[in-house]
Amino acid sequence: MGNENVGARRICSILMLAIGIVLAVRGLMLDLSGSGSEARGPMLIIGMVLLYFGLYILPTMRYHRAIINIIFLFPLLFAFLVTVIIPLVLGIGYSFTDWDGIRVRNVVGFENYAKIFSQPSFIWSIVITFLFVVVNMIMVNLVAFLLALLCTSKLKGMGFFRASYFLPNLIGGIVLGYIWQFIFSNVVTKMTTALFDSRYSMLSETKTAFIGIIIVYVWQYAGYIMLIYITGLNTVPGDVIEAAAIDGASPMQTLFNIKIPMIAPTITICTFLTLTSAFKQFDVNLALTNGTGSVADFMGSYLTNGTEMLALNIYSTAVIENKYAFGESKAVLFFIILAVVSIIQVRVSNKKEVEL
Repeated sequence: MGNENVGARRICSILMLAIGIVLAVRGLMLDLSGSGSEARGPMLIIGMVLLYFGLYILPTMRYHRAIINIIFLFPLLFAFLVTVIIPLVLGIGYSFTDWDGIRVRNVVGFENYAKIFSQPSFIWSIVITFLFVVVNMIMVNLVAFLLALLCTSKLKGMGFFRASYFLPNLIGGIVLGYIWQFIFSNVVTKMTTALFDSRYSMLSETKTAFIGIIIVYVWQYAGYIMLIYITGLNTVPGDVIEAAAIDGASPMQTLFNIKIPMIAPTITICTFLTLTSAFKQFDVNLALTNGTGSVADFMGSYLTNGTEMLALNIYSTAVIENKYAFGESKAVLFFIILAVVSIIQVRVSNKKEVEL
């Protein structure tokens, strides 16, 4: 009976593999030829499913389990390769050319990179991005940690408050930016008119518009970081807290001498997440100010992109100004800056963990 089962599984597996290969190849051929648009998708999907299950039930394949694991990981690995690795490699190559988004005419070497450092608007974007990152790393983690302390207390209705604080993170950045643009330009202006007889919008000046972006970002992201801090605080053993209370430790002493040192890995994770997220800020910046704002004198130039951070500057260069190769060179430099800063931050945080 055992041999019969193995034989039946082998026959079934071979049939599924054969049919799957035929359907997958046929679907790809229809896709390349541009015909049969309604049938090629289902044929390709059914063919791939049959291939997966045919390999899964094949009884005598050597290293069967390893191959199956690779097969089921393949969609994720393939998506990561296509959307991250290949574009990164191609982008680095295009940054040394005069690529216009369609074709490459000439290889220009480091010409695009040389132009970057002679462009005051891009240098300004780097400066305000670093300022934005530093301020938000402090503010988001501070607000999130205080909210986590509140939500881990024994007050009633903490589940409601956790959900309420996390809710802004579920709103898309573009939608969030337009909502707060309405608040700053209409609600706040009416309040200032009623209180001070002066119609003033935070988005009308570069400095206050930059503060407005910080406010929106902290409001959106603090709830997400709060959940991570709550998880870390819940891992602190209760008997340690009780022992500290018996020994006469005050709540502040318990916080700074027990809780914070014991959640040092959580702080490292939250710091890393806020750093990378703040560096990549794009959607709120686009919707709230679109990077506009005047800077009277920076490197001898008058700038009109006073609130334009790095990601938005790269997008504007490549898509709006249609300078794709130049935008790619900025993106490569951005990647290098983000990678270096992230590595330094993780190393410093790990060193602090050991000290704590």
